[in-house]
Amino acid sequence: MCYAIPGKVVELTEKTAVVDYFGEKRKAINELQNLSIGDFIYAQGGFVISRVSETEAKQILDMWREMFFALRKTDLRLSRLEFDDIGIDRKFALILDKAAEGMPLKREELLRLLRTDNRRELNLLFKVANFLREKHLKNACCVHGIIEFSNYCQNDCVYCGIRKSNSSLPRYRMSEKEIIQAVEVAVNKHGFKALVLQSGEDPYFTPDRLAGIIKKIREKFAVLLFISVGEMGREGLAKLYEAGARGILLRFETSNPELYAKLHNGDRLEDRLQDIKDAYKLGYLILTGGLIGFPDQGYEDLLNDILLTRELNTEMYTFGPILPNGPKSELVLKVLAVSRIVDPENAKIVVTTGFETLDQDARRLGLLAGANSMMLNITPMEYRKLYNIYPDRAHVDEKVENQIKDALEILYSLGRAPTDLGVVQV
Repeated sequence: MCYAIPGKVVELTEKTAVVDYFGEKRKAINELQNLSIGDFIYAQGGFVISRVSETEAKQILDMWREMFFALRKTDLRLSRLEFDDIGIDRKFALILDKAAEGMPLKREELLRLLRTDNRRELNLLFKVANFLREKHLKNACCVHGIIEFSNYCQNDCVYCGIRKSNSSLPRYRMSEKEIIQAVEVAVNKHGFKALVLQSGEDPYFTPDRLAGIIKKIREKFAVLLFISVGEMGREGLAKLYEAGARGILLRFETSNPELYAKLHNGDRLEDRLQDIKDAYKLGYLILTGGLIGFPDQGYEDLLNDILLTRELNTEMYTFGPILPNGPKSELVLKVLAVSRIVDPENAKIVVTTGFETLDQDARRLGLLAGANSMMLNITPMEYRKLYNIYPDRAHVDEKVENQIKDALEILYSLGRAPTDLGVVQV
């Protein structure tokens, strides 16, 4: 399985490469030495991660060529926008007409989209979000793997199953050898080109220890690495970036400072946001967002969460439900759709495992409401159940091979290609 397709370098500057994929050109940050025009490369998240030989590249491209355009045809059909105003408030339809035309929406207009519970209005909202996704980002869908290497956490967030006060949870830490072996399986056996290393905020894994692991992974494997280990501080983030990490997954969870402090036993939202801002300044790709379904959380709060996500220069929006007593699926879908409308040209929007736990049809529904990313759980089976951030998580008992198979089936049925062509279109 290939989670990236090779592209041909057609232009080079000191820091970037312009890469051609079947006539579509994208820019990617280049950190490889001696890259030349005419070379074939893999890119993920807007980073060149490795060269690939011309022979191998042409074999892969020949295999993909027919499928790539067949998938795009299906996606175009499913994302076609046909306005049907029957049963829809005229003002609501006009708001979506503005969004489809690329006009910025006012705050009250975005709130009107979030507040609707009218089935016909919801269907039109999701169609417009999907139309904008296809218009700006085509049919590429990022497929990342996630390895949860420790469930120890020094924090005590009230909604989290691995909080330090949960004395009933058996704890584990994967060894350095186990982490590297899990990465080897993900990259060499299953073909992943982008991985998230995730844990609780575990003091055992200091920045120096993590940096050593990341450096070894990057020396052995061509892979885009994201870290998700809680707050690290600017100095810690700098060490991990120098070692080879290029993305950070760190949700701010809520843009409401009072609610944040209540849920995090007095921790400050401003500290979390500073970590995200520092990471961006250091060059990290930012994956962040909020949680949906807190008690007393209103539409104003949700819109503030979406707008803050955009303000943080986010690469991938990640919004998921609070579980087990989560919100209705329609609310999650509205947040995904409005996120797409707020940031139509740039945002990658993930269908989270939490949403998949809430709704078995979450992937299909989310991908048709503006989303264009998913993550597969590739934590070794003996540890996966112990990363119990909420009960009955989706895919806990599924082999990686079955997860890949199911992911491909839903992607192909919707005309999506499990590839990442980079973040900037030329």
